[in-house]
Amino acid sequence: MKDVSLRRDGTRILQDVSWNVGEGENWAIIGLNGSGKTSILSMISGYIFPSSGQLKVLGCAFGECDIRQLRRSIGWVSSSLQENLHADDSAEDIVLSGRYASIGLYEKPAKSDISKANELMEQFGCTGFRLRPYSTLSQGERQRVVLARALMNSPKLLILDEPCTGLDLFAREHFLSAVTSISESPNPPTILYVSHHIEEILPAFGRTLLLKKGKVHSAGKSRAILTEVNLTDFFEFPVSVAWRGQRPCIHVDGL
Repeated sequence: MKDVSLRRDGTRILQDVSWNVGEGENWAIIGLNGSGKTSILSMISGYIFPSSGQLKVLGCAFGECDIRQLRRSIGWVSSSLQENLHADDSAEDIVLSGRYASIGLYEKPAKSDISKANELMEQFGCTGFRLRPYSTLSQGERQRVVLARALMNSPKLLILDEPCTGLDLFAREHFLSAVTSISESPNPPTILYVSHHIEEILPAFGRTLLLKKGKVHSAGKSRAILTEVNLTDFFEFPVSVAWRGQRPCIHVDGL
């Protein structure tokens, strides 16, 4: 992104955002409600276009390439996607639908696709409920199914939009463990992980973008960005930071 701005109905949502994700870099994107996180993700995936500025994703310059082809190279996990999936579809069918980027499975899948879906489900601990209807799964199980679905097309870019929303502590850590396994796999996708929660930033996310009121507050290596001084300025409230197991933990001081 170079000097990217976005306006909707006269309201400024993003202003002069410049941000570069290099090959092989995984980024955490942190921001409070209304910071513009969702708008950036929708823009990266080609669902909305900048009002001004330049945007290039996976070598595709917006306005000069086929956005539909670009989307096939992007995997997406979000609560909004979960809400649109068919409740009566089996977990396996939902994973398979990722091959066609469809909500619902309308084609007979190839044996190779079934084999890949089963491998992904085994990788993320979904085999035990492979044939159960999606509606009967717990929130943690659903997220793992959606994660497997996002990888069916072997995407070059994987976007995780607040994927731990609604998960309890153990389901969250199970999911984050799955994300770590993706980052350590051969030829992994670039991962963008969006959250409100600093403690979800895994060692795999070597870089962090702090987004505030539609602007880049700071961006760079996570250890340099996630300091008490910088986060206190970001939140406009005193916080302390401790690193445990190479993951940051934040405490709000003075409350």
